[in-house]
Amino acid sequence: MLGLIIGGVIILVVIVLILWSVSIYNRYFSLKNSSEATLGQIKVAMKKRLDMISQLLGSVKSYAEFEKSTLESVTKMRSSVGSAGAGDLNKIEAESRSVLGRLFAVMENYPDLKTSQTVQELMSSIKEIEDEIARQRYTYNNISQQFNTMLETIPSNIIGNMIHMQKLDYLEFADENLEKAPEIKF
Repeated sequence: MLGLIIGGVIILVVIVLILWSVSIYNRYFSLKNSSEATLGQIKVAMKKRLDMISQLLGSVKSYAEFEKSTLESVTKMRSSVGSAGAGDLNKIEAESRSVLGRLFAVMENYPDLKTSQTVQELMSSIKEIEDEIARQRYTYNNISQQFNTMLETIPSNIIGNMIHMQKLDYLEFADENLEKAPEIKF
């Protein structure tokens, strides 16, 4: 009788450990999938922003002869967003902010350009996309933090190491003016 009770307790403990392991495993993949989906949203928003920068370049080009390399750079960045990882997105973000800065400088030199309805609408759209990217980046970094915390804390790190999970990179967008969206003046 005592052997049956001990056997039942052992089976119950094994079942609980299996269920616990499965729940941790599922949580890892839930966070991983959420991070990938959020990263996808960031890529879509960055492509939208680069499309709008291209359109803005077209508007600016009609007022001033703007560098051909700038348009080529925007086109190259846009094509690389789809296959970019978190680290690559940090680089693309810095480059696209640099292009925006140069566009603002050109617009300051041409007062008629700043009052153009098309330019105003594009600048407003870029501001909205900047806000969307910031929200998605915040979400992605929160998911990454949860995931990385699981990888570094006991007991979930045991399961994480068994299934060879790797820490997620944070999106840092290391630009000195990143704390605020580019200033849009008219």
